[in-house]
Amino acid sequence: MQAVSILYYIHDPMCSWCWAFRPVWTAVQAQLPDGLKVKYLLGGLAPDSDAPMPAETRAMIRRHWQMIEHRVPGTLFNHAFWSDCTPRRSTYPACRAVIAARNQLPGNGNNEDAMILAIQQAYYLQARNPSDETVLIELAAALALDVDRFRAELNAPVTQAVLNTDMQLNQQLGVQGFPGLVFKDNRGVQHIEIDYNDSDAMVDSILQQTMAGK
Repeated sequence: MQAVSILYYIHDPMCSWCWAFRPVWTAVQAQLPDGLKVKYLLGGLAPDSDAPMPAETRAMIRRHWQMIEHRVPGTLFNHAFWSDCTPRRSTYPACRAVIAARNQLPGNGNNEDAMILAIQQAYYLQARNPSDETVLIELAAALALDVDRFRAELNAPVTQAVLNTDMQLNQQLGVQGFPGLVFKDNRGVQHIEIDYNDSDAMVDSILQQTMAGK
């Protein structure tokens, strides 16, 4: 009996390493075998908060951005974010925005990715704060979503419940950080090692798991 295979992509739309991984992740998806289901799971890095980000946290994240620029050539960050915005350690709103957008778009995967990309570009290139509801609503409008529906669902309990379910599944899969790739079939789960600069090893690992399950 052939195993039912799923490749889980675990991410947070405000995770800087996920932003760095985007080009290689796109290349990985282009090489996946037909019939392999890809499912996005939201990480929920930081819960809702109206408190300004502490200075030490700002410094830590700014160092991450600089490290990524060095380790993943070509990754761009607009460092004006730190002077133009009031950062908050709060990614749940952006995660719920992805869910609210997913509800309006047919299917999953690349359709869902439209909001993820919009959030990443707003945050990392345009120095806008996706922790702010107003920014997320502006992004929904730019994607031609039903803004009234999006606004109603953004902070709805059912939307948070979906995010909670994603986070619980992340724990069950043994995910330790973001981004993450986990291959799952009837034999169990296999964590795929992330490479931020080359898709080949990841694709080879996924293909090996796919063949082993047949």
